[in-house]
Amino acid sequence: MCVKEAVINRINDICSDRGLAVNKLANLSGITPSTVYSVFDSDRKDIGIVLIKKICDGLEISLEDFFSAEIFESLDQELI
Repeated sequence: MCVKEAVINRINDICSDRGLAVNKLANLSGITPSTVYSVFDSDRKDIGIVLIKKICDGLEISLEDFFSAEIFESLDQELI
């Protein structure tokens, strides 16, 4: 699994646990719904840390809490 997939899975898990739709996540995070939807776009190669931070702020969790999930513990090395 690549980092982007792990980030998407983590966002999905948190939103599912909290019953949040993409539009609600966007509103809480102060970003547009289209920006949140773009995170899930398979053509988008990566997700910037600033965007992840905004999402974490909207979810009222720290970056540490976000990345401390087990899913990030065994990621494959990404080359190029």
